[in-house]
Amino acid sequence: MTETSKERRRLDVVRERPFPAYVVWELTLACDHACTHCGSRAGVARDGELTTDEALGVVDQLAAMGTREVVLIGGEAYLHDGFLAIVRALAGRGIAPALTTGGRGITDELARDLAAAGLAYASVSIDGLEATHDRMRNLRGSWRAATTALDRLRAAGLATSSNINLNRLNHRDLEPLYDELRARGIGSWQIQITAPLGRAADRTELLLQPYDLLDVVPRVAAVKARAAADGIVVTPGNNLGYFGPEEAALRSLPGTPGDHWRGCQAGRFVMGLEAHGAVKGCPSLQPAYVGGNVRSAPIAEIWRRVPELAFARARTPEDLWGFCRTCPFAATCLGGCSFTAHSILGRPGNNPMCHYRARTLAKRGQRERLVPAAHADGAPFDCGTFEVVVEPLDALEAPPPPPEQLVQITRPSRKRSARRA
Repeated sequence: MTETSKERRRLDVVRERPFPAYVVWELTLACDHACTHCGSRAGVARDGELTTDEALGVVDQLAAMGTREVVLIGGEAYLHDGFLAIVRALAGRGIAPALTTGGRGITDELARDLAAAGLAYASVSIDGLEATHDRMRNLRGSWRAATTALDRLRAAGLATSSNINLNRLNHRDLEPLYDELRARGIGSWQIQITAPLGRAADRTELLLQPYDLLDVVPRVAAVKARAAADGIVVTPGNNLGYFGPEEAALRSLPGTPGDHWRGCQAGRFVMGLEAHGAVKGCPSLQPAYVGGNVRSAPIAEIWRRVPELAFARARTPEDLWGFCRTCPFAATCLGGCSFTAHSILGRPGNNPMCHYRARTLAKRGQRERLVPAAHADGAPFDCGTFEVVVEPLDALEAPPPPPEQLVQITRPSRKRSARRA
């Protein structure tokens, strides 16, 4: 991530009035992967996805609302016919356009076109070393394609970044993967945990248990310290951490020592757009949080008036429940990540995936284990529910299941018009 991008993302979320500073925009649900952990169950385009002209109208609305940065995602954003035209329009309106991609379709030509269009940076999703990544991405050769994409984007002069969904399959790859990414010249790395959304909700054995945070969070903090010495910025995702001893180290960016989690920013300074025009406060929120559609109302009106987007603006400790209601950090944390809490217990306000909570229970010789109680229904960003079982800290676990069989996927051809748009 460039210095400009880091500055764009730095907001006073306590004093500043809410506005969609940071927008994550799913351009299409079409994808050239079928990842085992995909929250949106990407693969096939949604019905009625926005046309290029409609998308360019959205760009104008975002610019009028003061949006600073738009991250284009999918599926794979480059499979939308108007991809490059949208990148150019964002840059032309003073909004920093970014891309998060699996990288399979990043050719040398596309990388150069992105640089010419004004892309601020590109983040390639790499979920472990080669064997682990290919298993999670359900595709042989995915890791080589992703790492090659990083090389091509960097060669085109673009700032490069990476991101990882951390879980039980890949968390042991964390440290050697950092070495690999550093060698490929990334400027930043985002580390979040896999939440039980979409396909990950169908594979609950993949998920970290709350007590795994006792091991994982200090290791992430240690990697961040190494990265800082290398000039690389490591940032935790919104669902990782919360008020353990490493909290300040995890949250602080260069020049902001002592920072910490300041509550869910969905509908406060973050907004998500889906490919068919649905508007949410965060791109990973469940369908119940869709507040409207760009085809039926101006985005500014949806942002101002719809409770599905405004829920986090009005949240207080009185809205919390369970452990989170009694936590000494309740007034600041406000239950952690909303979509993660909802994906586990069916509503926000009580989040078992919390480092402070795991440490508190460990001091009592206890831990929480998540046990699946209801299945997801098979829709994008759906989730089931879990029961939380309190057990001894040293309780035995069942052995992990055998690895899934990898498949080979033929990547859909991208229309020629998308490359010329």
